[in-house]
Amino acid sequence: MIQNVELNQAQLSILRLLERMNTMEKVDELRQVISNYYARKATEEMDRLWDSGEWGEAKNEAVLEEHLRTPYVK
Repeated sequence: MIQNVELNQAQLSILRLLERMNTMEKVDELRQVISNYYARKATEEMDRLWDSGEWGEAKNEAVLEEHLRTPYVK
């Protein structure tokens, strides 16, 4: 449960959109539009990194080899 959170103008704008949605189907459609937006932005950023040389095949391999899981502690 979130308490005492102050929303910014962007968040309030999204809430105002949700006021007009009277079915979960419409909410799910908006959720998909927002997801697509963030997926497109991530792709654009990765393309930029690749084109600039900041990211490449060697970095991909290094990330694949990296162990990111939290160790299990008894």
